[in-house]
Amino acid sequence: MKRFESFVPVPDTLLQKARQEQGHTPWVQTPVTDLTAVGEGHGTVLSLKLDRLSDSVSGLTVVDPKGYLTDLNIMKITSNAEISDIKKARLLLRSVTQTNPKHPPGWIAAARLEEVAGKLQSARQLIQRGACRLASPEDFKAVIARGVKAIPNSVKLWLRVLRKGMEHIPDSVRLWKAVVELANEEDARMLLHRAVELETYDQARKVLNKAREKLDKEPAIWITFTAAKLEEANENTQSVSKTIERGVESLQREGLDIDREAWLKEAEAAERAGSMLTCQAIVKSTIGVGVDDEDRKQTWVADAEECTKRGSIETARAIYAHALSVFVTKKSEMRMRKLRRLLEEGLKLFASFFELWLMLGQMEDRMGRGAKAKEVYENALKHCPGCIPLWLSLASLEERINGLSKSRAFLTLARKKNPATPELWLAAIRAELRHGNNKEADSLLAKALQECPTSGILWAAAIEMVPRAQRKSKSSDAIKRCDHDPHVIAAVAKLFWHDRKVDKARSWFNRAASLAPDIGDFRALYYKSELQHGNADTQRDVLKRCIAAEPKHGERWQATSKAVENSHQPTDAILRRVVLALGVEENPML
Repeated sequence: MKRFESFVPVPDTLLQKARQEQGHTPWVQTPVTDLTAVGEGHGTVLSLKLDRLSDSVSGLTVVDPKGYLTDLNIMKITSNAEISDIKKARLLLRSVTQTNPKHPPGWIAAARLEEVAGKLQSARQLIQRGACRLASPEDFKAVIARGVKAIPNSVKLWLRVLRKGMEHIPDSVRLWKAVVELANEEDARMLLHRAVELETYDQARKVLNKAREKLDKEPAIWITFTAAKLEEANENTQSVSKTIERGVESLQREGLDIDREAWLKEAEAAERAGSMLTCQAIVKSTIGVGVDDEDRKQTWVADAEECTKRGSIETARAIYAHALSVFVTKKSEMRMRKLRRLLEEGLKLFASFFELWLMLGQMEDRMGRGAKAKEVYENALKHCPGCIPLWLSLASLEERINGLSKSRAFLTLARKKNPATPELWLAAIRAELRHGNNKEADSLLAKALQECPTSGILWAAAIEMVPRAQRKSKSSDAIKRCDHDPHVIAAVAKLFWHDRKVDKARSWFNRAASLAPDIGDFRALYYKSELQHGNADTQRDVLKRCIAAEPKHGERWQATSKAVENSHQPTDAILRRVVLALGVEENPML
């Protein structure tokens, strides 16, 4: 019997099992879905090899366009597995540097990994970041060694490493010198001033001479960062003018034009830094550069007015003084001689009349005869030892001519002869502040308040000298000591003004002006606050009341009203000039 073939349907369970078995790909086969990843991997490998063939230091490629494929055949092609290993190692080293950022081997290993991978820029960045976080200067040795091996000619890398070292050892003179030598001219000018501060006087002069050889065409070396301020800081006052003059002459010998406007700005910067002699020397040496003789007077007056608007009073004063010394005509000389003769004859009859001495001393000072003015003041004090304005004038003159130490000595002598005199204490405090001696100023203020516990001008100074957070409590102490003193009232008004409490500021300024209607400084502060926060009506009211009061006193008011250029000016003009003289000093509070 013929056997018939029979076909039995396959159970669903067997079909399901077969499908599962067919889903596994033998190890010798590659799924279609992985071809894209393989292509990307080979692209990455090719990119790495091309990167290695380029010069990362100079940025210029050295790839042979005709034979680069032949060169690639010689090199070992990194496999996908190696690329994966690099990624894993990168993640691991990143974790190491994040968890222990002050461990040098971690940073070095991370940088070496990027170097092996051909990422020299990333390696360079890791070295720099590691240098920022190393704990001590000794830890830089490993990084430096690796950097020398990889890019020995990279001045930029070394400069950054040295700068980070300066952050850890800011008092290292050797590091500062190295950075100045490696830096470009712009960076060197900024760093030079700090380097000089760390040196002794003699060593600083050597550093400056070396810098001058490198940057002999840069006026900032002669002004802001160098010899003039160095000499003034060490009270070698006679050398300041000579230094500036030699600097100008040197630039002119090089055939360079003197930018008069730029030098005047440097003079203003010197004034803000408290270097008054440097400021005056700059003005004297450069104010006439590029100005025709027939235009000098008009130009110089305009320069002085612009300086006044910017609050640079000493610069403006130096310009006016120089102008007066230039424009002394025969007629004015005859007038000055006649005035001097009249004052001297008057002093023979009234030797104890201090105002005659002041007039004579101030006249000699305006004419640029500082030594003669000093002689006048010293003779005056023999006849009027208790005259405070004479002591203050002599101390101010000495500070401008011979520096702080001489001025300090005269103020100390003045306080011994005239104890419990707040004006003398305040002058000494301000002199120290002008030269950056804040601790000495605080010490003097404490002694002054012990000797003059109810002095309004001293308490007003105390309010302005303390940090902003302490001014409110200091104001309370001042009001307890001298509630009705106009200087304290004005100081409190300034607090409200700069806190934008306009109504309270207006009330306190009004109170100060009412208590002392003859002091123009309070009215100038009042008017300035109204110009900022008031309206046309309030401004007009303050101006009208000032004109009616005709104030004659106040430090800034008298200095402005008695200036030669402001003679015969009406009260409203003086008020506006005093407001300009306040400049940024009252904006915001000190």
